[in-house]
Amino acid sequence: MEHQQDIEKEIFSKMARLCSRSEECTPDIRKKIRELGGTSLMEEIIIQRLQEEKYIDDDRFVRAYVRDKFRLNQWGRIKMRYYLKMKGLKDNIIEKGFEEIDEEQYVKLLKKTMKDKAKTIKKKEKFEKMAQVIRFAQGRGFEPELIHRYLNESLS
Repeated sequence: MEHQQDIEKEIFSKMARLCSRSEECTPDIRKKIRELGGTSLMEEIIIQRLQEEKYIDDDRFVRAYVRDKFRLNQWGRIKMRYYLKMKGLKDNIIEKGFEEIDEEQYVKLLKKTMKDKAKTIKKKEKFEKMAQVIRFAQGRGFEPELIHRYLNESLS
């Protein structure tokens, strides 16, 4: 029994150190606890303590993730949502995280992304050029309806 408590303390301190260095989410921490040999009971106890002591907070993680991917990687919401869902985060937390993005800035980034891409395309045929710009913007994770709404602006 005492051995289990030692393992739990050791795993907790490793997870606390990890969480104090970078923003982490509950599903990732659960996975790491299992990799370190933690039982499911240990997992629950450690997660609860990490949350109580504010080491992990999925809302905070999603907000930081969205801010970084928008600002640094210039991703759209679809791509961000996909990666956050792959981590196992809940839809309501993901949607709340998108409040970090100013809609005006989002549209501005989409237009800039499409305009910059359009400049690099050598093809002269308008529909081929449009198709390439659309594919590129969708690959970045922007919504098709927004892409089509601002497409002509970016080609002019």
